Amino acid sequence: MSAPPNPTGLRGRRLAALAEGWRVYRADRGGTFGLAVLLVVVGLALLAPVLTRSGELDVTRVQGAPLRPPSATNWLGTDESGRSVLLLTWWGARMSLLVGLSAAVLSMVIGTVVGLLAAHFGGWVSTLLLRVTDFFLVLPALVLAIALSTVLSRGVFTIVLAIGVTSWPQTARLVRAQTLTVETRPYIERARALGGGHRHLLGKHVLPAVLPLVFATTTLTVASAIIAESTLSFLGLGDPSMISWGAMLKSAMDTGAVTAGAWWYLLPPGVGIAIVVLSFTLCGRALETVLNPKLRGTRR
Repeated sequence: MSAPPNPTGLRGRRLAALAEGWRVYRADRGGTFGLAVLLVVVGLALLAPVLTRSGELDVTRVQGAPLRPPSATNWLGTDESGRSVLLLTWWGARMSLLVGLSAAVLSMVIGTVVGLLAAHFGGWVSTLLLRVTDFFLVLPALVLAIALSTVLSRGVFTIVLAIGVTSWPQTARLVRAQTLTVETRPYIERARALGGGHRHLLGKHVLPAVLPLVFATTTLTVASAIIAESTLSFLGLGDPSMISWGAMLKSAMDTGAVTAGAWWYLLPPGVGIAIVVLSFTLCGRALETVLNPKLRGTRR
């Protein structure tokens, strides 16, 4: 008679695996740097309502002169309404991160569900889901997102929906390939032979094995989502009442800050986008190294 499973031993193995993964992650200098930068940016974004006053963003209450260069009073200068560019950049990080993370989560959920179902059930289900995936793959994601943002009412939800429903096919393809690999393992065959149903197999065995790859892919998807949000806002398809880095760039272009040489209005949101996207990319590459031991010798 086989011995019952030892929950303590299983928990210990999982903790040991997490500790080893964290050790490998810390050995990647780029990933460590990216994680540190993201923690600082996210922390500042969350603390913006505590450390600053949102009333200073109200154009009817500002007292500064328009398009003034950086000074002791306004470290990053002012915009066309006299508002502090530093304050705008600080609050803009909140919206850009919110939209980027929300759209990436939506994309991850759609892609994971489609990939799991296509690989697990096969047959006509796989054929149908793969044809839908191919349809979204061949369509230009940005053009489709622009079309959705134009048809639907403007708002944060529309931007998140437009980005999320156009960026999931790559995740679906990766999840499908990983699921096909996982379902060939002996413990899946054993669970199926013991009477495990589809929900049990997918929820208890397949999904936990696929999630690490999904999380690594999501970090890269967040970077793409932030760029997409900035692009849509720059094109005037975002929520005009919300402050984001893309909206700041559009406002700088519309008000003539570019021709007036107001570099301080353009540089902060552009640098913010570049830094956050680079940080998410570095974190994604580091997670790939943790999940794929073959990459550990090539990324030093």
